Amino acid sequence: MKNNLQLSEAAFKLDGKMPLRQATPLGLQHVLAMFVGNLTPLLIITGACGIAGGEFASLQLSLLQNAMLVAGLVTLVQLFAIGPIGGKVPIIMGTSSGFIGVFNSVASSMGGGVIAYGAIMGASILGGLMETVLGFFLKPLRRFFPAVVTGTVVLSIGLSLISVGINTFGGGNNAKDFGSVENLCLALFVLIVILLFKHGTKGVLSSSSILLGIICGYIAAMIMGLVLPTTGVTAEGAEYTKAWVLNWQKVADAPWFEIPRLMPVKPVFDMRAIVPVLIMFVVTAVETVGDISGVMEGGLGREATDKELSGGVTCDGLGSSFAALFGVLPNTSFSQNVGLVAMTRVVNRFALATGAIFLILCGLCPKLGALVSIMPQSVLGGAAVMMFASIVISGIQLITKEPLNSRNLSIVAVALGVGYGMGANSGILANTPQAVQLIFGGSGIVPAAMVAILLNILLPKEKEA
Repeated sequence: MKNNLQLSEAAFKLDGKMPLRQATPLGLQHVLAMFVGNLTPLLIITGACGIAGGEFASLQLSLLQNAMLVAGLVTLVQLFAIGPIGGKVPIIMGTSSGFIGVFNSVASSMGGGVIAYGAIMGASILGGLMETVLGFFLKPLRRFFPAVVTGTVVLSIGLSLISVGINTFGGGNNAKDFGSVENLCLALFVLIVILLFKHGTKGVLSSSSILLGIICGYIAAMIMGLVLPTTGVTAEGAEYTKAWVLNWQKVADAPWFEIPRLMPVKPVFDMRAIVPVLIMFVVTAVETVGDISGVMEGGLGREATDKELSGGVTCDGLGSSFAALFGVLPNTSFSQNVGLVAMTRVVNRFALATGAIFLILCGLCPKLGALVSIMPQSVLGGAAVMMFASIVISGIQLITKEPLNSRNLSIVAVALGVGYGMGANSGILANTPQAVQLIFGGSGIVPAAMVAILLNILLPKEKEA
């Protein structure tokens, strides 16, 4: 029994050989960490396009199913590579939330409907191909991404995700009982369980602390459903089901097997969608460079190589074009899982591949996907607050890899103060052109990256003493 619980040293090596019984739980916790985030952008954009229910209900379900299948397939390519496509880095790929602001605007300007969603798919195909080309030429562009720049981007990613983590900790922003005692206690319970397993055990149990915490969260939510009221009443007198309640009916209604549909939405090529989406793909490439840099620094304690960055960005681009053929939003590196790698130090590609295979199975078996999708937000939040903060630490480690001279301090300070601050408080851009709001107002990551890159080019380098 002791040998079974002793985690193999291979878990902390990219290409180490480890037993399936140990690899599976390590991969599965990656899936649980990103599952909700992988589906949420689709739910938001289909809602913005008006194809979220009624006659379009089956279409939305098909898109959600495809999102899981595509994420699993693109992750395998990123992990093991096909020629120059894929960085062979411990990155989980998933539906990007960075495009939500731009896609919302496209849906609004085009009047919604299937045509608007098709325009988003058409723009994503072209944008993905453009990012692929950018990936092939990343080596000569690498000088624009020293550790101080990529570290600032990683730090911005972590800072932007902390608010997401604390929102899920409270049960999710849209929950009628957001911040309730039940949600907070459930999230706190999961966090405590994770800490107990992480620091009170060794081997597999310690490295699988996120998975074990989430499983315990499921059990706790089941017990709560037996002893606590599962419904509440709003101030207007409307009854609602509390956010922590497990919806087992959703699992019962889901079919066991279903073949995903290719091109459930016909791509439309419209310049109103193409122009802003192309710009976002450039920004996404910078964010992917930051993610890969963060995961290599946090997991292996070294900087990413040119080949790893180039292959990773290329996979990002082609993966997004491939996703659009299945009606899925762009597939990019998932920042949430960068935090999980930084926290556990488990970088074994085989372990992560078991998680990718589970995602593929979820895409083929909707019942399995439904089982994960009913996870209460507060259960995920208990794990998320810790994982996302780990990304911040990885960013700091990258920044401090180089001497913190006055030049580097200025880059980090201005990028975070002006860039990240502007994006995180987008109201300041209310009177600027819409194009500026689309690019810089959705997230603090984009303006922080742009400012850091620009200052790195413009500020003269200090001479060594």
